[in-house]
Amino acid sequence: MKRNVLIIGAGGVAHVVAHKCAQHNILLGDIHIASRTLGKCRAIIDSIKEKGSQCGPGLLKAHQIDAMDVEATKALIRATRSQIVINVGSPFLNMSVLAACIETGAAYLDTAIHEDPDKVCEAPPWYANHEWKRRDACRAAGVTAVLGVGFDPGVVNAYGRYAMDAYFDEVQSIDIIDINAGSHGRYFATNFDPEINFREFTSTVWSWEDSQWKANAMFERRQDWDLPVVGKRTAYLTGHDELHSMSKNLGVPNIRFWMGFGDHYINVFTVLKNLGLLSEKPVRTAEGLEVVPLKVVKAVLPDPASLAPTYAGKTCIGDLLKGTRHGKPHETFIYNICDHEASYEEVGSQGISYTAGVPAVAAAMLIAEGAWDVGQMVNVEELDPKPFIRLMNRIGLETRVRDADGDRVLDPYEESPAMASITS
Repeated sequence: MKRNVLIIGAGGVAHVVAHKCAQHNILLGDIHIASRTLGKCRAIIDSIKEKGSQCGPGLLKAHQIDAMDVEATKALIRATRSQIVINVGSPFLNMSVLAACIETGAAYLDTAIHEDPDKVCEAPPWYANHEWKRRDACRAAGVTAVLGVGFDPGVVNAYGRYAMDAYFDEVQSIDIIDINAGSHGRYFATNFDPEINFREFTSTVWSWEDSQWKANAMFERRQDWDLPVVGKRTAYLTGHDELHSMSKNLGVPNIRFWMGFGDHYINVFTVLKNLGLLSEKPVRTAEGLEVVPLKVVKAVLPDPASLAPTYAGKTCIGDLLKGTRHGKPHETFIYNICDHEASYEEVGSQGISYTAGVPAVAAAMLIAEGAWDVGQMVNVEELDPKPFIRLMNRIGLETRVRDADGDRVLDPYEESPAMASITS
């Protein structure tokens, strides 16, 4: 059993992670929050106290750290006696925080793939370029490292694994669909770190089709989907983290990621990109100042965490699987609906942060209990999805299934009457 959690980062997702850890601190132990800006960590702690999120007695403490400094991160892990580290800081930190965990024996979790600040949209498979190079070191040290355990990547990986095992003989395609049908009322804002958001969409879109990588341009391919609760929505083919591990681990010939974008987002994005304002390369102004355009854009856009008070509407994120069952065509959509206003009421966050933060805490709880404490590096689809899905149902993210037999809440341990005809 592992106890005491160190949260790296103090943004919107870290805010959710800290609240949910506090709600379950009887299991998880002391909660520490660390980032470069101590004031942001303290603000999260104040929010936890205002919401009454802390379940039982235990330490809740803020720390200042540059997590790129491996030695400093190691020292903080040891000083706090943290056995679980949840890295929800910038993806630029992944390899440094992972190294600190390997050397201290702490379990490591993150919610996004590592990024090199000087490279945008590296060639696939991205995990092989960075995290997977530390697999042997994790195994040798007996360190559990669960990669990409937000929602996408993370929950959608578990959904794919579970649905393949439960509903299909063979799967031909997995389409991951991410729709935010909410509105924040601002002229323009991104739902997570603008720098990371724009870096995802400024270069080649990689998808896994016919068992090989296929390249497209951003916004080149679109498709309309009719989804539960949010209705008919347009989504665009987009490259995304989970494709890079699921393509390797699931043996499915077609795995694609589709994200919803409104016309306004696309127009603003296109103007910014065409003007060169989304470039990660520094430029020099007429006054001799060197600036990075993308960081300037980030600085003038709203902090995603600030969107929460006015956010209304819902998200729908899930996996549409197509294949065969007993030799006949079969299709299943396994998904979650998250309400922005309900997320704000519970923990003071918007739904995008909520969907990313809750799964990381569920994974930490499974590591603390031992179910997912596997002593090696894994992606989510390599783990048993059943305890993960059931736990998320209990702590804030309910999973549902829609297929020919209807739409129902999924309890992965209890086969419902609707499923009987499928699995018989």
